[in-house]
Amino acid sequence: MAETKNKKASLNLKTEEMAQAGLHFGHKSSKIHPKMKPYLYGVRNGVHIIDLEKTAEKLKEALNFIKEAVAQGKIILTVGTKIQAKALVKQTAEECGLPYITERWLGGTLTNFETIKKRIDYFKDLERKKKEGELENYTKKERIKFDEELKNLEIKFGGIKTLDKIPDIVFVLDMQKDDLAIKEAKAKDVKVVALADTNVDPTLADYPIPANDDAMLSVKYILEKVKETIKSAQSKVKKEK
Repeated sequence: MAETKNKKASLNLKTEEMAQAGLHFGHKSSKIHPKMKPYLYGVRNGVHIIDLEKTAEKLKEALNFIKEAVAQGKIILTVGTKIQAKALVKQTAEECGLPYITERWLGGTLTNFETIKKRIDYFKDLERKKKEGELENYTKKERIKFDEELKNLEIKFGGIKTLDKIPDIVFVLDMQKDDLAIKEAKAKDVKVVALADTNVDPTLADYPIPANDDAMLSVKYILEKVKETIKSAQSKVKKEK
């Protein structure tokens, strides 16, 4: 497959690199979602192959949307709870200064944000008290209990403790595993950018990216392109200030 023709040079999207990262490998042909058919190239050894020209086209649309969103100061929440992708998602989000969720999606994160926000505020206040030595006034047993609570709160809310309001965009790396994140986003009119493997309904995302969501090289490729786009947009915003 040749490099996509109608791309912006700055995005540097090459289908050859996508193929090397395995973005084109879908699921077994028996697991196909009918709405993914327009993005398919064919079947190889019983596995659906994604058309990388279509991937490049949809990835370009998603990256341009993200670029504009960053320029407008919008908040992007990255969601990747698949075990093998957690560390990469966290690293990418932190490098870009984005909120993220890598543990189980907590029901109500978007649809009941006021309650979630209270728990985040409690978490941050407990962190402050520990840092400023206020917890030293408690007994050793009580301090141990606070430390355990802080660990649990870090797992649940550590990635979203900078969220003061509902995000403008949710970027989901596995539409099937984190379907609740998508449902809540749709309920709150939050835009969804998501990787769409061959076993999911791509129309549930506002900006679907047809690609393998299981292989780490594939996920890493997408995250790298998103990071490049965000960092570039952030740099431009800083220069314009």
